[in-house]
Amino acid sequence: MKKIFPILLVMTLLISCREHTQVNSGYPYAYLYEELPFDMPRVEIPTFPDQQVSVADFGGKPDGITLNTKAFDDAMQALSGMGGGTLVVPKGIWFTGPIVFRSNINLHLEKGALILFSPDKDLYPLVETVFEGLDTRRCQSPISGRNLENIAITGEGSINGSGEAWRPLKKEKVTEAHWRKVVGSGGAVLNDNYWFPSAAAMEAHQRSDMNVPRALTTEEEWMEVRDFLRPVMVSFIECKNVYLQGVLFENSPAWNIHPLMCENVIVDGILVRNPSYSQNGDGIDLESCVNSIIVNSIFDVGDDAICIKSGKDEDGRRRGRPTVNLIVDNCKVFHGHGGFIVGSEMSGGVRNISVSNCQFLGTDVGLRFKSNRGRGGVVENIHISDIYMFNITTDSFLFDLYYGGKSASESLADGDTTPVDQPPFPVSEETPVFRNIYVRDLVSRNARRALFFNGLPEMNIENIHLENAFITARYGAELSESKEITFNNVTVIPEEGPAYMLHNVKQFTADGIFSDDEKGNPLVEITGERSEAVRLTGVPREQVEIASGADSSEVVCLN
Repeated sequence: MKKIFPILLVMTLLISCREHTQVNSGYPYAYLYEELPFDMPRVEIPTFPDQQVSVADFGGKPDGITLNTKAFDDAMQALSGMGGGTLVVPKGIWFTGPIVFRSNINLHLEKGALILFSPDKDLYPLVETVFEGLDTRRCQSPISGRNLENIAITGEGSINGSGEAWRPLKKEKVTEAHWRKVVGSGGAVLNDNYWFPSAAAMEAHQRSDMNVPRALTTEEEWMEVRDFLRPVMVSFIECKNVYLQGVLFENSPAWNIHPLMCENVIVDGILVRNPSYSQNGDGIDLESCVNSIIVNSIFDVGDDAICIKSGKDEDGRRRGRPTVNLIVDNCKVFHGHGGFIVGSEMSGGVRNISVSNCQFLGTDVGLRFKSNRGRGGVVENIHISDIYMFNITTDSFLFDLYYGGKSASESLADGDTTPVDQPPFPVSEETPVFRNIYVRDLVSRNARRALFFNGLPEMNIENIHLENAFITARYGAELSESKEITFNNVTVIPEEGPAYMLHNVKQFTADGIFSDDEKGNPLVEITGERSEAVRLTGVPREQVEIASGADSSEVVCLN
């Protein structure tokens, strides 16, 4: 019995572990909810009826030349009439116009399948939509769906939006040979450095708010600027139970994937690509969505990679639909204006976000929070951990409340200066708020600047916690118009200047901040008449430099 008992115990433990594994294996995302710092319902993968059709069954031809718009539409209608199921796209090149989804359909791209969208703009009529957070009209998206349930794009194939036919191009972003080739193809050039596919597109750009034309009232006026109204490639609006898995999405006319006002969104194992020079070539823009998961995906794009939004200015505040409950895990970002981004269109609010186990490799900015006066909205309860960055072009971790439409590297190249000691504006519904943000276990090597927190004097970014961080950069961490900031075990090693620069920072608490300076630079530099209540533990007083005008009585150094 003494020999049998240990064997029985081991068998019992194995059976218990197996039962536990089987329970978890039934839901592949259970691990994401372990120790999640906010309540979020489980997001289920949508299921579909066990029936399928092929686009080839409806006259489709994968020869790269035949226009398959009708074949896709007929297949969608037939499958929808059967109650839904899987629409199979076999291997080959499926050249087509726009594809409009219906409920209960999984568009499944088999290995070797490429859906290539036609560059013929006449195939994409103007539709009512939202772009850059504003209610507007755009050309119909290559893939779209509205007010649907249970929709998916899955498989091992690729989707290409022929974005080069739609996008403008900035000369400084490409080689001289590339520029000459594009300009030689036709179109129009603005100021010798900004190419547009047509003169109409260039004229529309000149009278637009960012990329959205304003004050158009007649159909004739809209048609005059039609060439400018390039769509996002995948547009799902007010849909429930959305699943994107395994597919390559690339070369979009504007943003690549745009779930808008959707509920229960899962993005797993996709690859999103756009040329590094692509204007507005975002990866995924999750806007005013509830309960979403983005995991195991790779982004290499021309603008922001994983971007969280909720509408812009008055339109966004009127909509009043925040992005709530989002988990991002195990994603990699290469080129892009930011790795993980909130804003700048965040007027409806953003809250309950978890980002973990991500790598940003050669990205313009790592963690990027951006907005400006006029937005309104509250961004809060953001939890970020285990972020690893290498060769960040500008800032590893950025709050920019003076965002003006450029990438951080473009602003740097153009010599845009950071607003300093600006007079405060009156606080109103148009004042953006960023608060209660927690970041831990961050490593960044070879950034230009370690951190940049740049709040508004009337509404400082507030209650930001950074713990267990190690950053090497040309310049140190610069904080301005920020309050209730806590650093714990943070090492910043700059090539030049102080490791930590505080300007008009209130209630800054640091325990265990370090550097490795051998040039005699101070560890901490404090400037600004509004700097107060700086509490440093383990920092010798002689390593703190206080500029004229700052209140030295508010600085406390503890052993």
